[in-house]
Amino acid sequence: MKFLLFSLSLLTVVSSTQAQRRGGRRVNTNDTIKSNYVPKELFEPLHYTDKGNEFHSANGEPGPKYWKQRVDYVLKANLDTTTHVLSGTENITYTNNSPDALSYLWVQLDQNTYKEDARSNFATGGGPSGQHTKGYELESVELSVAGKVQKANYAISDTRMQIRLPKDLAPNGGKINILIKYHYTVPANGNRTGHFKTKNGSTYEIAQWFPRMCVYDDTSGWDILPFLGSGEFYCEYGDIDYSVTLPSNMIVAGSGELVNPNEVLTPQQISRLAKARNSDKTVMIRTAAEAANHSSHQSAKPTLTWHFKMFNTRDVAFGASNAYIWDAARINLPGGKKSLSMSVYPVESDWGRSTEYLKGSIEYFSQKWFVYPYPVAINEAGHAGGMEYPGILFDGMGAKGEGLFSLIAHEIGHNWFPMIVGSDERRFAFMDEGFNTFIDIYASDVFNKGEYAPKRDGEYAPNKGNPADEIIPTIVDPNAPTIMTAADAVPGNYRHPVEYFKPAFGLVLLREQILGKDRFDYAFRNYIHKWAYKHPQPDDFFRSMESGAGEDLSWFWKGWFYNNYKLDLDIIDAKYVDNDAKKGLSVTIANKEKLPMPFWVEVFMNDGSKKRMQLPVETWIQTKAITFTIPTTSEVESVRLDPDAALPDINRANNVFKVK
Repeated sequence: MKFLLFSLSLLTVVSSTQAQRRGGRRVNTNDTIKSNYVPKELFEPLHYTDKGNEFHSANGEPGPKYWKQRVDYVLKANLDTTTHVLSGTENITYTNNSPDALSYLWVQLDQNTYKEDARSNFATGGGPSGQHTKGYELESVELSVAGKVQKANYAISDTRMQIRLPKDLAPNGGKINILIKYHYTVPANGNRTGHFKTKNGSTYEIAQWFPRMCVYDDTSGWDILPFLGSGEFYCEYGDIDYSVTLPSNMIVAGSGELVNPNEVLTPQQISRLAKARNSDKTVMIRTAAEAANHSSHQSAKPTLTWHFKMFNTRDVAFGASNAYIWDAARINLPGGKKSLSMSVYPVESDWGRSTEYLKGSIEYFSQKWFVYPYPVAINEAGHAGGMEYPGILFDGMGAKGEGLFSLIAHEIGHNWFPMIVGSDERRFAFMDEGFNTFIDIYASDVFNKGEYAPKRDGEYAPNKGNPADEIIPTIVDPNAPTIMTAADAVPGNYRHPVEYFKPAFGLVLLREQILGKDRFDYAFRNYIHKWAYKHPQPDDFFRSMESGAGEDLSWFWKGWFYNNYKLDLDIIDAKYVDNDAKKGLSVTIANKEKLPMPFWVEVFMNDGSKKRMQLPVETWIQTKAITFTIPTTSEVESVRLDPDAALPDINRANNVFKVK
């Protein structure tokens, strides 16, 4: 069939604020159509409440005086697999790059969320439940200033500890060291961390395992929100040097790079790893047979110490098991750079392609958005289900096939949001889960020539249908929170639709319906590069996209992010001008609800040909209805709005009009 694309310039467009002549009388369409749409609410100026400043520029980029704190850690841990107790010492070097003198510091104590009286037990109104531990048991907290060590004056409140300094920490580069000795019981089958048994042994997933400094930024000052569970993490950047001592028959898979392989690996494992670094195909490092008899370890010593380093990171985590099968392959990065994709999993897991999935996802994200910065990426199988940390993922050991690929692509995608672009997950979950779900969509499209495309996995189009239709129940639900709701305030049944699905689909609308792929990709890539290893706020993202793409999007941020505004486009009328098909088709379209959108109109001719045109969002800048003429030379069968069903129109029944 013929298909003709018409630009707006080919059409006669008449705003319906002007009186239209119909059957000899004049009708003002805006007066006669019932609609909830109010143009001035969406297109009013001064959307941003704050002006740009020297820290956060008006164009959405870090300002000339932008600063962030630096935190470096040296950690030494011992894991007792009999008592399930992790004991640790840490030396934190805290650098105050802010312009403020600090009289106190705040530290995150996330393990305290497992205490019986933790606030997280009450966050959903249900009271204490589940397993409990004593949380962090601090043996000592000391300060070291200019080489002099003294006991720290501190106070603990739930998952936070305030250290009250004897002297203000100087601004613009002042340093202090915090020395902490502690231990805690690793919870069994915990939500993000824990231990459990498999056929061939025990596995530990160790995360949030050391006291971490709270963020001090130029927006909120100290980030002192307690850890309640749904809102995740907000951390400072620095270098982390950590060592883990545990039974010698266990394999440790940790964030960063193993710096003492000769002390903990067998010569055969070292040789196999060297082969994997030069192989695009997966190479076995520890086979199922070796994992079954626990034979592949370095020595007969009762314990070994695994030593890792990770640079410019906001966190580290590790898995440990005597049951791990271990494989690896090379990751090819832009500019000739290389990294290493690895998977560790028990024999029960159907993870033969895990390393391939991880490698493919990282190569795509690196080529498309920002080069993966770490020397190793690990997928670890366990009970956590799906949890991300810099350079390592804790993924559900039962996942396989398409489900495993989607899980890996999503969790490793978090290394871009929020591990590289360091947003505040505890306040703004959409900048973490939503942005990451968005980039996953296109990873599914390209992996192995679309083997698992399109992405439809519960975080995006959960029922495997059209995303534009599946988001509608959330939009029309009067109880649904908005995207800008604080993470911990979003009820569990709304978490995926509000934090994952809606923001991700919103970026799809921006890319494919509002800005176009080229303009969106340029602006989004610029946002990532400018805010890598920094702490952007929502307005930084909004401003960055507007300036980078060259479009005022305030109407979209208001309607989609700050509100759950609905869209309902309606073809009111379609008829020939002067009853003559050769003079064109006069079409009247109304916006019945509060959200405007650019939209496509498609005309089906009786001869089988089609004509398609797009009207911009400015169609709705003054009016709630518009009448325009489409040139035609023959009779029309019907007119259709949004022919690709790409917009979240809540009533598609009024999107088709049969022409008499």
